[in-house]
Amino acid sequence: MNIKITVLLIAVFILLSSCSDGNKNLNEGNETALPYKVTKDLKAIKEDGVLHAIAIYNSTSYFLYKGMPMGFEYELLSRLAKDLDLELKITIAKDIDDLFDMLNNGDGDLIAYGLTITEPRKKLVSFTENHYVTHQALVQRMPKNWRSLPGYKIDKHVISNTLELIGDTVWVRENSSYAERLKNLQGEIGSEIPIKYIKGDKTTDEIIKMVVNGEIERTVADYNIAAVNKTYYPILHIDTRISFSQRIAWAVRQNSPELLKAINNWIIKEKESNDYYAIYNKYFKSRKSYRGRIKSDFYSKNSNKISKYDAIIKENAAIIGWDWRFLCSQIYQESRFNPKAKSWAGASGLIQLMPATAKEVGVSNSLNPIENIRGGVKYLDSMREKFETVEDSIQKIKFTLAAFNCGAGHVFDAMRLAEKNGDDPNRWDENVEKYILKLSEKKYYSDEVVKHGFVRGTEPYKYVKNIFLRYEHYKQFIPQ
Repeated sequence: MNIKITVLLIAVFILLSSCSDGNKNLNEGNETALPYKVTKDLKAIKEDGVLHAIAIYNSTSYFLYKGMPMGFEYELLSRLAKDLDLELKITIAKDIDDLFDMLNNGDGDLIAYGLTITEPRKKLVSFTENHYVTHQALVQRMPKNWRSLPGYKIDKHVISNTLELIGDTVWVRENSSYAERLKNLQGEIGSEIPIKYIKGDKTTDEIIKMVVNGEIERTVADYNIAAVNKTYYPILHIDTRISFSQRIAWAVRQNSPELLKAINNWIIKEKESNDYYAIYNKYFKSRKSYRGRIKSDFYSKNSNKISKYDAIIKENAAIIGWDWRFLCSQIYQESRFNPKAKSWAGASGLIQLMPATAKEVGVSNSLNPIENIRGGVKYLDSMREKFETVEDSIQKIKFTLAAFNCGAGHVFDAMRLAEKNGDDPNRWDENVEKYILKLSEKKYYSDEVVKHGFVRGTEPYKYVKNIFLRYEHYKQFIPQ
């Protein structure tokens, strides 16, 4: 009897263990892998002081034109960063297919790009309030003699109904919302639409240009993007609609609810202002400005030029040992590449030399670009020599720029104040820059160590910061 009970108990134990293990395995199989690999919400971003955005380099989102970073996403990001009191850093995704992985791996805090909100994508990211609503359109070429044809004859040459797509190939990026829509459309019409995939490093603009050049027959694009391209490529036919209206938004990681809330509140507030719609119209509805950019040699997608003075700038940047793109950023800050620019204080030319400074460096005509830049670099070099105690090369450049802007005397005053107050007098960042700002306050410009008095410190502070920030944009678009 005891033996039977013992055997029975052992059997029950084994059975229970087996069931327990089975339930464990079942639960493990039901676990859904989280898409995000990092944890970083608004509090950590605020502590870092920088909003890291992931963007795409194209003709409407983020690009360089005449030395100035521009784009719908860029302008809105700049306003968002200002609203959140953060610096902005933009990383360009080289492959659009990598956007969600980059975000979830921590390469940025948000994706600032026109993403169509779809159910499969909601499993990967959290979408913001939508920026605008559009629909997907078939982008195809009209016949070469389209200008002389009546509308009904053009319609015979193009696909004007989604049913006509049956058996006709469409070229799109594999992981795009366009590919997703075409697959759904096949189910809706009950027939196959052949899809050929294009690499993710091609932007929608570039794929549309492939249609224009005859490399592919047709593609799909958001209507607003197709429409702005049609202003420059009138041969495009974009009237065949293949989707209902769709919401276009940005995205954050699913574990960033506070950042999402802050961005959504900002978008709602922005949409109450006229500026928001002016920015949208500037990039998606202004035909004149789009055509002007696309034709320009100083649109970064067309060439590696920043300004018409690049050759002179490169020659003189080499003399001082600077990256020519950095010197370009300073010259843009001074004059926006206008050789006839004159300031209220009397400075003139591309790099804005004061008359006494021009005379000091041997410039007889400040409005002559060659003389002006040569003299400006000579003066920069003389400023740099004044900061021999600053060993770090980047910090030395910042001292040099500040001295160029407000005079070396005021910078030396800020260095002495930093030392007196226990900060590092040979480091600009978070040290001397604090005291250049304080030199507009009587308490500080009256200090016994200050020899050159009052200065409006926000000017050199912003001057240094803006030149470095713009340089970061230049590096994104223009190879050295």
